[in-house]
Amino acid sequence: MKLNKSCLNEHLAGVNYPRYDVLKVWQETKENPVWLHFGAGNIFRGYIARLANDMLNEGIANKGIIASETFDYEIISNVYDKCDNLTLIASLSATKDPEYTVSASICEGVPASNYERLKEIVTNKSLQMISFTITEKGYSLKDINGNYTALVEEDFKNGPTKGKHAMSVVASLLYERYKAGKLPIALVSMDNCSHNGEKLEGSVLDVCKHWLANGLVEEDFCKYVEDRSLVSFPWSMIDKITPRPAKEVEENLNKLGFTEIDPITTSRHTYIAPYVNCETAEYLVIEDTFPNGRPSLEKVGVYMTDRDTVNKVETMKVTTCLNPLHTALAVYGCLLNYPSIALEMTNPLLAKLVKGIGSEGMKVVVDPKIIKPIDFLNCVLEERLPNKAIPDTPWRIATDTSQKVPVRYGETIKAYLKNPKLDLNDLVYIPLAIAGWLRYLIGVNDNLEVMELSSDPMLNDLKAKLSDVKIGDKEVNLDEILSNVAIFGTDLTKTPLRAKIYEYFISLIAGKGAVVNTLTKYVK
Repeated sequence: MKLNKSCLNEHLAGVNYPRYDVLKVWQETKENPVWLHFGAGNIFRGYIARLANDMLNEGIANKGIIASETFDYEIISNVYDKCDNLTLIASLSATKDPEYTVSASICEGVPASNYERLKEIVTNKSLQMISFTITEKGYSLKDINGNYTALVEEDFKNGPTKGKHAMSVVASLLYERYKAGKLPIALVSMDNCSHNGEKLEGSVLDVCKHWLANGLVEEDFCKYVEDRSLVSFPWSMIDKITPRPAKEVEENLNKLGFTEIDPITTSRHTYIAPYVNCETAEYLVIEDTFPNGRPSLEKVGVYMTDRDTVNKVETMKVTTCLNPLHTALAVYGCLLNYPSIALEMTNPLLAKLVKGIGSEGMKVVVDPKIIKPIDFLNCVLEERLPNKAIPDTPWRIATDTSQKVPVRYGETIKAYLKNPKLDLNDLVYIPLAIAGWLRYLIGVNDNLEVMELSSDPMLNDLKAKLSDVKIGDKEVNLDEILSNVAIFGTDLTKTPLRAKIYEYFISLIAGKGAVVNTLTKYVK
């Protein structure tokens, strides 16, 4: 059976199907949309759109979501269109059998190049929110040197009708909504990055103000975008692992009776399938500021709260309970040739390493009150990271590590520095994680074989700074990297951590097998 609208009339055993009138929902959503989403990838299909599917199933919503893609239009043409916008979700638990669901809440897929259709959607008074999962890089207008990219400079000159960058497209659509009568709207970043709403707001306003300076829009438009009673940018925290499609999941779905669901690789190197495999654990916390109303997300497990609480939950997760552990496993997993994060957790040394990182962070953890930090951490250590059903790879998690380090380790280091009762000399596992990342950047694994490094905007620069380092060196110079406040949040050369990171790093490059030997020596 193919995954398209015909399968809604012929159900396969062991699969959950929509309990609502799908065709009616699709039609009403297209005519009077309430929710537009940019970023048509796995986290959207496997979690955010599934929340809409849950609301439709429970009868607490009667409209779904319209999805748009700003980066890779082949996702729409080769996956969405092929499957009539349906998604097959495989929810994978460490202790229970997989659960399979056909979600029909995505009612339309629109490439961002179809500006006229997006204009129709955005100028409709019924629209309540525009959400985003376009990755942190999708909000950036500047290159790593702090200069606006050539594409963005072109958008600044061309104005609201010819935007190419995602933020220019969003600003253009806001201009259309402004001209339609200053209609209220919430723009909700759901990307897994710190202060995501602030990043979205800053980039959109930057585009608008450049257009104003160039005489391409009126000042009243910028006032509209800055008026939080009309245009809001709620912050959010999202947490759910949705790795790339797994062959084992595809084979299980084939056994159930689904055909033609094999993954594709687009010309822009997106690896995607009609199905999404994801873990069962999930958290979504959203600042409840919606000028034009919103769907009843709180009824399907979303925490709707204030900005301060969102920030605390996000801080708890990314600085203590999950992300620092993930990054450590990513770099050491690559060094030790582990094919998955879950298999790493079977290694007692790596399991103790991340437990130690969590324990060090717990001394300065931010407690958001709505979720207990120790419960969150224990779930990560005992259920989420060891979940063998989630085929997540160290290589994927290692992507953009330079952009993650300031938050994942830098914030804890700064908190220790501020607390007179704590001593940086007591840290063992966090500096071991940092030293492991620097060892990873050399580009050879523990068997001294060349390994592929994940993409990172600072990769070439960092590799150049380590280019003189050779396996077996007894003396190295890491100060140019360790002193970089942009990477670590503070100048580590002026802290006791400098000596520890040097000690661990030299141990890690001692020779073949040195990574295992170092972990054995320092992980207690």
